[in-house]
Amino acid sequence: MPLPLMPKATAVWLIDNTGLSFEQVAAFCGLHPLEVQGIADGEVAVGIQGMDPVMSGELTRAEIERCEADPTARLATAKSDLPQPTKRTKGPRYTPVAKRQDKPDGIYWLVRHHPELKDSQIARLIGTTKTTIQAVRERTHWNSPNIRPRDPVLLGLCSQIDLNAAVEKARKAAEKAGITLPQPDIEPEQASAPAREPSDNPFSLENFGLPKSGND
Repeated sequence: MPLPLMPKATAVWLIDNTGLSFEQVAAFCGLHPLEVQGIADGEVAVGIQGMDPVMSGELTRAEIERCEADPTARLATAKSDLPQPTKRTKGPRYTPVAKRQDKPDGIYWLVRHHPELKDSQIARLIGTTKTTIQAVRERTHWNSPNIRPRDPVLLGLCSQIDLNAAVEKARKAAEKAGITLPQPDIEPEQASAPAREPSDNPFSLENFGLPKSGND
């Protein structure tokens, strides 16, 4: 049963203007009976103005009277001819225009660092399509020369919690199916140059990070 638009304000009005029991008010407003009792005692919803559900078309006077006569009855919401707002279907999450250009970078980072993720998981995390993911993966994206891997969390495209949950789910699914997870495609860091041994001479240029003179 759909709840009233303003549950607590409706409960305040029903308590003040009807003989309904706390359980009946609680069931109609989606509240706990103790919370309704707190409203009646002035301990909860202090200062909230009551809202008449009859005036708003959410309840009829006849329905209130029916339930007042039968404490075991439950209020039924009045049928409305007004069109109901359509629910938003599941799909890619909204990304601000200023960050949409960063999506390919975030996709490329996930493809390289978390190859265990499915395209559907990446699509949900970044808010993109499988076609775009495939284009980034195969380097056929129209902007491929300029795409570089960047952490989508740092870009603000997804949260670290959502990313960790997706990675954990992907790894558990792979382990359950007996699939060996591929290694992340991470470029090796450049080998650092061997450190120079300090000279015995405390005034040597090498001890100050300067190149050794040819006259030494």
